[in-house]
Amino acid sequence: MTFPDSRPRRLRTTPAVRRLVAETRLHPAQLILPAFVREGIGEPVPVGSMPGVVQHTRDSLRRAAAEAAEAGIGGIMLFGVPEHKDAVGSAGTDPDGILQQAIRDVVAEVGEQLVVMSDLCLDEFTDHGHCGVLAADGSVDNDATLERYAEMAVVQAEAGVHMVGPSGMMDGQIGVVRRALDAAGYQDTAILAYTAKYASALYGPFREAVDSGLKGDRKTYQQDLANAREALRELELDVAEGADLVMVKPAGPCLDILRAVADRSPVPVVAYQISGEYSMVEAAAANGWIERERTIMESLLSISRAGGEQILTYWAVEAARMLRA
Repeated sequence: MTFPDSRPRRLRTTPAVRRLVAETRLHPAQLILPAFVREGIGEPVPVGSMPGVVQHTRDSLRRAAAEAAEAGIGGIMLFGVPEHKDAVGSAGTDPDGILQQAIRDVVAEVGEQLVVMSDLCLDEFTDHGHCGVLAADGSVDNDATLERYAEMAVVQAEAGVHMVGPSGMMDGQIGVVRRALDAAGYQDTAILAYTAKYASALYGPFREAVDSGLKGDRKTYQQDLANAREALRELELDVAEGADLVMVKPAGPCLDILRAVADRSPVPVVAYQISGEYSMVEAAAANGWIERERTIMESLLSISRAGGEQILTYWAVEAARMLRA
């Protein structure tokens, strides 16, 4: 049929009709809150480029985790910020390091209500800010870094984490982490693979949040934004190596990649709405240029529509409350 017999606007006439026929629906359980915990502070420290986001103390992190559980979100992803950093990220494999302490705290607080996840990467712990161990020429040594990732995986699992998130984009990282976990008796610890993590200018606020000392960029290991097939190759490799979930990051600029990965993945597909996406919306809203709450929900709905089954977002708790209102 054609007009005037076909009138698609009939299905847009009222809020009730639109709600009835909506093809994509968000639920609080899809949302995952990224959270930062910093060693050596007595009270939460605001992240200047991310209004509303803080570096937590261990106590404030426990409160934030309880608040997240009460809001009904699905999980929390923990990032540790140590007092002392070195070339190999020693604090990342210290059983009493800030991230491992935070894992134990949060598991004790909400381990039955939230999936507790931890970032498995060296960038928060190295003085040079790269995601791995540096070779003599200053490049990131892939295979030496994998040895460190294996150690990190085991200490995080020992602390009780439910799911590790290898995010460094080293070749072979998922297989190495899976074998290390299994060999240590942690067969039930799941892996959320950062499968298609693109080099992006939008990570800037995150680097402030973790006190990164990065000089230069990460283009030799994170993916090139110009490439799409590469993401599908990474998907195939990660699944073969044992990934339980796969991720596309950043979410907003990579909705096409997210859709392509979702169409092919045999495991759940996660999207990370990153710090720069958050900060741009907050800045525009603060200037009165956009409607803040509508923009937040539109951005999340778009990510879900493109294939993101779970979404890491700094608005997780606020969005969950809006969805339940």
